[in-house]
Amino acid sequence: MESNEQLLTDDSIETAKVKSLGKKTGIHKTPWYFTEASFFVWVFLFLGVVVPLFYRLPPATTLEDESKGIFIAQRAQDNLYDFDKIGTKLVGSEANENKTVQFLLSELALIQANVLEDFFDMEIDRQIVSGSYVKGGALFQYQGVQNIVIKLTPKNCTSEDYLLVNTHFDSKPATPSAGDAGHMVVCVLEVLRVITTTRERFENPIIFLLNGAEENSLQASHGFITQHKWAPNCKVLINLDAAGSGSREILFQTGPNNPWLLNYYKNHAKHPFATTMAEEIFQTGLIPSDTDYRIFVAYGNLVGLDLGQCVNGYVYHTKYDRFDIIPRASIQNTGDNLLGLVKGLANAPELRDTTGKTVFFDVLGLFFVSYSESNGKILNYSVPGVVIILVYISLLRMVANSNVTFKKILCWFALILIVQLVAFVMGLALPLIVAYMFDKYGLTMTYFSTPAISLGLYVCPSLVGLALPSFIYLRMQNNENLTYAQQLQMTLHGHAIILAVIGVALTIYGLRTTYIITWTLVFYVIPLLLNLLTSLHDRGFFWIGILKVIQVVPFLYNSYLFYTFIVILTPMMGRFGQNTNPDLIISALVAMGTILSLGFLILLVNKSHRSGFVIVSLMAISAATIYMASSTHIGFPYRPKTNVERVYYLHVRRIFYEYGGSVIKDESGYLFNFQDRRGSAPLLEANVNLTGMVSLESDCAKYMLCGIPIPDARYMNSRLNGMWLPRNTPVETVPEKPLELLNRTVLDDGKTLLIEVKIFYTDHSSLFIQPEEDVTITKWSLEESYLTYSPPYYVYFSSGVDSSPVILTLELQKPGSNFNECVVQIGVSRQFMNSTGDSIAQDFAKTFPDFAVLIEWPADYHRYKL
Repeated sequence: MESNEQLLTDDSIETAKVKSLGKKTGIHKTPWYFTEASFFVWVFLFLGVVVPLFYRLPPATTLEDESKGIFIAQRAQDNLYDFDKIGTKLVGSEANENKTVQFLLSELALIQANVLEDFFDMEIDRQIVSGSYVKGGALFQYQGVQNIVIKLTPKNCTSEDYLLVNTHFDSKPATPSAGDAGHMVVCVLEVLRVITTTRERFENPIIFLLNGAEENSLQASHGFITQHKWAPNCKVLINLDAAGSGSREILFQTGPNNPWLLNYYKNHAKHPFATTMAEEIFQTGLIPSDTDYRIFVAYGNLVGLDLGQCVNGYVYHTKYDRFDIIPRASIQNTGDNLLGLVKGLANAPELRDTTGKTVFFDVLGLFFVSYSESNGKILNYSVPGVVIILVYISLLRMVANSNVTFKKILCWFALILIVQLVAFVMGLALPLIVAYMFDKYGLTMTYFSTPAISLGLYVCPSLVGLALPSFIYLRMQNNENLTYAQQLQMTLHGHAIILAVIGVALTIYGLRTTYIITWTLVFYVIPLLLNLLTSLHDRGFFWIGILKVIQVVPFLYNSYLFYTFIVILTPMMGRFGQNTNPDLIISALVAMGTILSLGFLILLVNKSHRSGFVIVSLMAISAATIYMASSTHIGFPYRPKTNVERVYYLHVRRIFYEYGGSVIKDESGYLFNFQDRRGSAPLLEANVNLTGMVSLESDCAKYMLCGIPIPDARYMNSRLNGMWLPRNTPVETVPEKPLELLNRTVLDDGKTLLIEVKIFYTDHSSLFIQPEEDVTITKWSLEESYLTYSPPYYVYFSSGVDSSPVILTLELQKPGSNFNECVVQIGVSRQFMNSTGDSIAQDFAKTFPDFAVLIEWPADYHRYKL
């Protein structure tokens, strides 16, 4: 039997071992329930602060507030109801060219009748304009499109510099366009009402442009800025558009190169919603939309602000973009901002300013921040520098408190830095791997109807990636010279150093969005500095309290910012085309948001007694979400009315004529242009009969531009993915041929062939021209500058109130001057967008599921060899 003395000695040894283990592993540092409580705090902050502030709208005014001289949302909403009732407003249609124009002119007449004549002169001009321009490798030609232009001139005003406020009233097929852009049209009308009845003087005239052909690739704005009598005096622009409906409008483009504009937005927009990140994403071309802003900048050298509705993009360009989904408060939000901006910019003395770009962003919609790009660079370099200095000081403090050399501390920190680099890569890579695997097995866009799925699919894997390397390292290493708290400090320092390096690299690259990293680091620098000054870094885990409190700020902002982009971009994934995996975009965005919002906070899980349980729980949540997304209806992307699949197709008859006029091909079918990554799979699962559908890739190799009636740039860019479903009965369009040969004559020089044809376009048509290999077009009646491009040439044509035929002349030359054979191919595509098609097409449309929104119409294509 052992003596009592021996037993006491053994107990003391065992106690020392437990204490040592606790020191190294963090055991007994924090009760498990503190971790769970902390988790719920961050969830509450997101759901209780971020989300409500994102969707917050101002109280709407009524007609009872009219005497206050403010924007009246009720009156604008009443106008929107009437605008919506007109229905689809296609360029060239009765609804657009007559009904909508008359509606607008009637409202403007009412406004003009109540203008305070002692303060303003109001002129209304109805412009009918034709022209052409080159954009994106194509020629856009328009004929007889309409603009309604209002000039509001302050009495006794001598200024020749005008403010231009622009939006559009036309629409895409099948949509009443209440959001895009009826919402903006009625806001412009109401702002005009308020200004003309308010006894307020302005320094500069204001031009309000309601243009009637934006959806046809920005044609009416081109007609205004290049040909209208008031256009040369326009210097500053407020452009209004939409890619969503019923929310706050976001400022997503500024300038270019005029930072003073942001000061006016900051001082006059009552409800700011903006970020440099939106501008830089939009200008990459990633967003499948464009606005008139591009035309005004390119052809008018204007500077200004581009604002657009952006939430609920699911209804964008569909039949569900209706009056009843736009709350009055949303109209109030836009109206308040627009009225403030018009008043501010109409009095702006700045017509020229030092050029330069600007960093700008709103903070939870509560206030607006902007500063010059040069100051942004200083900040982007300074903050990482401060981070490095403070981390260096922190490491020196560890040397003083641990009695080890600085060289050893640096070695340990270098190892932890590698661990954190692995964590950063994993935090970004794991969500991308999930996205890749879902796409590989045909399960893209599972989050489309249930965005909350992104939490399990992408947020949890990102958190696991961020936490797991440090969790393993801190439990495997055997460092008795540093306290566990000091090692955790090193882990946080490592994450900060990585962000600092990335921030510097992105600043060198020229990305203004780097401000996000910079301000995230600012709110790590603050607690680090406070903890060093108060010596809390030397007192166990007391420093964590200050860190957590101050981390609330970057958590709120970064989660707000990335939530904004998830809300905006998720609906766009349904029209991103088939060549891009949209899940990679969403997962990367979510991963970056997670890293910047929770990158520091998730490392604190290592302080918990149950940190392993937390990581396993995150893995379990992710696994359960992956199962639900891949194996249940929750992961099916589409829902009727709210989250629809866009199905674009044409009922096509195409006829190919040989040289001399004989027909070698005359066939009919449905030309599908699938807008999302899943393509036809959901339709096949819904038992839509697509038997016999084939790829057009072989036709693209055989015929000029695939030999199909391409109606717009979207069809052009995705033509290699086009699918053709033959039908036996010819598609009914019109019996008249679209092209008449007027003249085919060899000129006197004997080297030049003149071809003259008359083309009978519809209001939406396309023209394709391909000279034979040894033939050169030396002159033509189209836009001269476009002749410098390489063939095949393609022209998008639209007409408003003038539908007269177009005469096309070509002068061609070829070696040997043998013109007794084909020298050029001409294709004419006519779209009949206002037609529902023949009975066969209508019966076919009825077979589609209710989650599909059909955007379809008849079209024909005639290919001639001349």
